[in-house]
Amino acid sequence: MSASPQAALRTALASEHGAVYLFAALRSRTAPGALADALRTAYDFHRAARDLLADRLAELGDPAPPGAAPAYTLPGGLDTAAGVTAAALVAEQTAATGYGDLVAGTTGADRSRAIAWLAATAVRELAFGGKPSTLPGIS
Repeated sequence: MSASPQAALRTALASEHGAVYLFAALRSRTAPGALADALRTAYDFHRAARDLLADRLAELGDPAPPGAAPAYTLPGGLDTAAGVTAAALVAEQTAATGYGDLVAGTTGADRSRAIAWLAATAVRELAFGGKPSTLPGIS
């Protein structure tokens, strides 16, 4: 694998660390119910993606895959369900863009996985008020 696909995987891993942090924080600010359930689904997905990317980079011999930052800056407006929902939608839209980049920067199984993640993220966006898009991940 050339440096470019490995760089795409590293960028995706760094993004997944941030998504895991954000979705955990969003869920902690949400009462039980449909929104909390959707946030948990997103958290579980991004945690699994993060772990898979870390494992994949280890398989490729990456000596130091990106780790999580000690903390991330949370968006404002998280004191209401609408604010939490908006932040979750932006996070999923950002993830979709990243998965689009991963599709473009990888081949084989890595690309197939990125395509599946892109489709799953597009579906999760709907739970947070997103609108269907012909080409998710492309702005």
